Amino acid sequence: MNDWTGVLQLEAEERKGKTVAKKVYFRGAFKVMRPIYHDDSGQACYYLLNPGGGYLDGDRYHMKITLGENARLTLTTQGATKVYKTPTDYAYQESEIFLGAGSYLEYIPDPLIAYQNAKYKQKNVIRMDRSATFLYSDILTPGWSPGGERFSYKTVHLLNEIYMEDELVVYDHIKLKPTEQNINGLGFMEGYSHLGSMMVISEQADSTFLDQLYTAFDEKSYDCKVGLSLLPVNGFTIRVLANSTQVIEKIFSDIHQMISLEWFQSKPSSLRKY
Repeated sequence: MNDWTGVLQLEAEERKGKTVAKKVYFRGAFKVMRPIYHDDSGQACYYLLNPGGGYLDGDRYHMKITLGENARLTLTTQGATKVYKTPTDYAYQESEIFLGAGSYLEYIPDPLIAYQNAKYKQKNVIRMDRSATFLYSDILTPGWSPGGERFSYKTVHLLNEIYMEDELVVYDHIKLKPTEQNINGLGFMEGYSHLGSMMVISEQADSTFLDQLYTAFDEKSYDCKVGLSLLPVNGFTIRVLANSTQVIEKIFSDIHQMISLEWFQSKPSSLRKY
């Protein structure tokens, strides 16, 4: 389509124990850096770039990621996704992700910051083999506003659809409209300002590992609310309500580290951008 503000296509495959790009294409206000290999596991790390510095009125972004059999990839951003006021039309990002047998994708973007009068919609469609592993997180942060209001954006709409063998197995939908909802009330932000979501799908996400997660949260004290739900397939989703990005990042980092140690006998690499 020619009406996209930015387009990115990345296809990766495993070659002799190392994940390499088979195809990389980008156009407009969307780019990707050369891959970084943080250790000798062969897992590639790609940083997404938005040269425009933020999402503006009517911006449209499309991303397509394909991992071949046994490919291992970390996908992150260079900085926060900033959505500025969109008086006429919402900003939109759509991602299509295809995960082959035995592949592993960590998609860990920096926080989404919605500023005053921002309207934003994001849709992720994941089609994965049952033997693949998918780890995804997002953090929603309210942006600065002249009056100091915590929820001055118009709407934020986040949608995740996950398919296995063309069957919809997970449908995750968040829609926040502060002008129409009691955003501080029960079932919404409940007095907190930041929302974090993490989704993990893997054949290794069994009841024993989930018991370990519950125990880990019992042992730690965070100034937040944490909810963990099982998915219809092997996996779980976690929601975190907090008053800072750092608290949510710490929880997600702890979970990520547990997964890396338990499932892959490794430590996750630092994704620091500074």
